[in-house]
Amino acid sequence: MHPWSRPFRGRVDELTIDSRALVGNPLGDPSERPIWVYLPPGYDDQPERRYPAIYLIQGMTGQIDMWRNRTAFRPTTPENIDALFAGEGPGDGPPPPALVVFVDCWTSFGGSQYLDSPGTGDYHTYLCDEVVPFVDARYRTLAERDHRGITGKSSGGYGAMITPMLRPDLFAGLATHAGDALFEACYGQMFAGAARALRDGYDGSIERWLADFRSRPAFSKAADEFLLESHGYAACYSADEDGTIRHPFDPATGELIPEVWDRWLRWDPVRMARTPEGAAALRSMRAIYIDAGSRDEYFLDLGAEAFRRACQAASTPEPFFELFDAKHGGIEYRYPIAIRYLAERLSP
Repeated sequence: MHPWSRPFRGRVDELTIDSRALVGNPLGDPSERPIWVYLPPGYDDQPERRYPAIYLIQGMTGQIDMWRNRTAFRPTTPENIDALFAGEGPGDGPPPPALVVFVDCWTSFGGSQYLDSPGTGDYHTYLCDEVVPFVDARYRTLAERDHRGITGKSSGGYGAMITPMLRPDLFAGLATHAGDALFEACYGQMFAGAARALRDGYDGSIERWLADFRSRPAFSKAADEFLLESHGYAACYSADEDGTIRHPFDPATGELIPEVWDRWLRWDPVRMARTPEGAAALRSMRAIYIDAGSRDEYFLDLGAEAFRRACQAASTPEPFFELFDAKHGGIEYRYPIAIRYLAERLSP
């Protein structure tokens, strides 16, 4: 009933995975994880039909139940996806039907960047070697890489760029909305804000900030966003084998520490796309979709352009690319546009 809900023509199954990869993770986060699987209209009426699968992953601080958050005058993301496959979304008529899998890779530092790290846990292994087989075993998917895609926004867009480069055997399509890329552009101002906050409030100690953050309502101080993101990313990009988290900047000045910063840059999608392995993986894609708001506060529009150029230099299929008038927030309405793009190119 509008405006509180909209009837579904497909359905969402809510399941849990008992992950082996996440058991004993260094943050003590749950190894049992929720997973939602959207089934398009007609799935139950055509028992012989098999479907492409599109994996939808979240940004930093995202957890699965946030997909149902409603913003003013807009449907939720699951409602928008259902409307798309019912023929009421962007484009002419419904796209070829596909499953959409909502994946949770939240950590108590905010996110995993969909990587294996001794600072957070083995979330890349979880996604690729547990979630994908879990879905293929329970649903009528077209269980080959040519019919599997991945998409997301922000850190989810980052995961959508790097996961197919790391596992081109699993994914043949990617769609990134304002994904973290061109790290010197998107992370530089974050380091400056984090260094100032550590200097002024915590004597340069991230541990003192973390203890304070956990003692009060989250994000009740202005610097919390800078500090949580910088610490969360460092846990993913530059943790030592023993779990020690190395930050890439001097907390007194914000000056980069080259040997740590270089560890971050190895995970930059733009730089990964320029390696022989990354370029070869991208050339094998059936679908590449890139967009961002032209006023993105984190300059991820610049990263989107740089990633597009890296794809073109690798002689990939011509990516879909668009910069549109928007900031970083509020662009979630574009998820169905990318899902249509992937569904059309990953269907038989």
